[in-house]
Amino acid sequence: MAENTNEVMTGNFIHDFIEEDIAEGGRCAGQQVHTRFPPEPNGYLHIGHAKAVCINFGTAEKYHGICNLRMDDTNPTKEDVEYVDAIKEDIKWLGFDWDDRFYFASEYFEQMYDFAVELIEKGLAYVCELTPEQMREFRGDTATPAKSPYRDRPIAESLDLFRRTRAGEFADGSMTLRAKIDLASGNFNMRDPVIYRINRLRHHRTGDQWCIYPMYDFAHPIEDAIEGITHSLCSLEFEDHRPLYDWVINHISAPSKPRQIEFARLGINNTVMSKRKLRELVENNHVSGWDDPRMPTLCGLRRRGYTPRSIRSFVDQIGVSKVNSVVEYAFLEHCLRDDLNETAARVMCVLHPVKLIVTNYPEGQTETFEVENNPNRPEDGTRTVTFSRECWIEAEDFMEVPVKKYQRLYPGNEVRLKSAYIVKCTGCEKDADGNVTAVYAEYDPQTRGGNTPDGRKVRGTIHWVDAENAVDAEVRLYDNLFTVPDPDAQEGSFLDYLNPKSLEILQNCKAERNLAGAAAPQSFQFMRLGYFCVDNRDSTPDHLVFNRSVSLKDGFKKK
Repeated sequence: MAENTNEVMTGNFIHDFIEEDIAEGGRCAGQQVHTRFPPEPNGYLHIGHAKAVCINFGTAEKYHGICNLRMDDTNPTKEDVEYVDAIKEDIKWLGFDWDDRFYFASEYFEQMYDFAVELIEKGLAYVCELTPEQMREFRGDTATPAKSPYRDRPIAESLDLFRRTRAGEFADGSMTLRAKIDLASGNFNMRDPVIYRINRLRHHRTGDQWCIYPMYDFAHPIEDAIEGITHSLCSLEFEDHRPLYDWVINHISAPSKPRQIEFARLGINNTVMSKRKLRELVENNHVSGWDDPRMPTLCGLRRRGYTPRSIRSFVDQIGVSKVNSVVEYAFLEHCLRDDLNETAARVMCVLHPVKLIVTNYPEGQTETFEVENNPNRPEDGTRTVTFSRECWIEAEDFMEVPVKKYQRLYPGNEVRLKSAYIVKCTGCEKDADGNVTAVYAEYDPQTRGGNTPDGRKVRGTIHWVDAENAVDAEVRLYDNLFTVPDPDAQEGSFLDYLNPKSLEILQNCKAERNLAGAAAPQSFQFMRLGYFCVDNRDSTPDHLVFNRSVSLKDGFKKK
């Protein structure tokens, strides 16, 4: 597991409610705070889920309580064990643990069935034979109540039919079980909602044992009650469902009475976070998989170099509110940049290499420099960097005819090679097409390691890599996956707005020899270029692959 970040969440309105509940005389007085994170195992977790994970597990930590991990596998059409394993891995990576409290909603199918029978016996549920189309037709509107010709069906008849639906006597979609609440309710979730439907699909855990499945609005409060959850924290779209949550809890012989509290979900620009759309990106090969570094999935962010601490800091800083909003992706990058600035070792890597030949440096000679690994962490010590007559520099660090205010190499100009010497450009060599193949310069031996005994000022400093000791690397530069801030709001398909330049792959980059043994999940600051991590899928000792995590420039802080 990655580093464990034990920061406790800052206060918010959820905590205010909980403190009222656990105070003397409150509804949870004397009880241990008990939350749960209930993902549906139909896809990988994304950055929006990270907020819910941090809120549920972080709230439990704050109050010295416990948090369950529960797979909401009530819908057999979309579930897969692959997603279950990925969800567990992501939560542990974020630094949270559910101990032995790992559950599946399907473990409670028998109890849910029994509670449904209890509602029928109390005259609070009935078997309805309206088709889905008829149900929509009879739903009514704000001025017209819904209706069902089966609402007054005798209890004994509904019990018989419901038992026969379980036995598989009826076709899919031919019957439902509906809660008997209020057909005229202004909250349409309370207009005799469906709580069971017939669905003959194989379940990834129970196989063909069941052909009827509970609806989420019925299953969710029962799961919480069975597990002894005190506070059921969920996203804002369930606010209108809370009356139904409470109705179920109050009308069955529930072993406990959880309280549902809603918070705004996380929206981020320049991406999509619908599982359906993310699955479409994967299945249609618009990305390389769920862990593609352009994806907002936690495994994608991890592969791109995001750290648990940066994500938890991001969630904590955006806060918890009751109002939906969209956060700039730049702020997520800002949180990563802040973290890596403190922890990432500094190295040099040249992405677009061109040879620099120091003509007055002795041929065959090599010298070494001891350079700080991270100026923010003196305890990380130094690394050895070699220097010889030939080096690699960035192609953009030389211009034969410089533009205005260009401070790097051009004939007659001096720059400092980072941590090494001041060199003065004397010219270049070109191929038949006019492309620069080598840059020539002379060095000043008196300027080793930052010295300038004559006090002269050199405006430009560039990074470099000793050609004698360079290692080759592949570097992948990532940009936003979409060309517009809100692809969901555009006309046509969200796929129409995919960014064709979201990935640029550079081969034969030149890196310090110190990177030869780099392995995931190591991150580095490539000096002047940004923060990069070792790719956790494709990189090998014989073929290093680095992903750019984030640039050095902090657009969010600048704003």
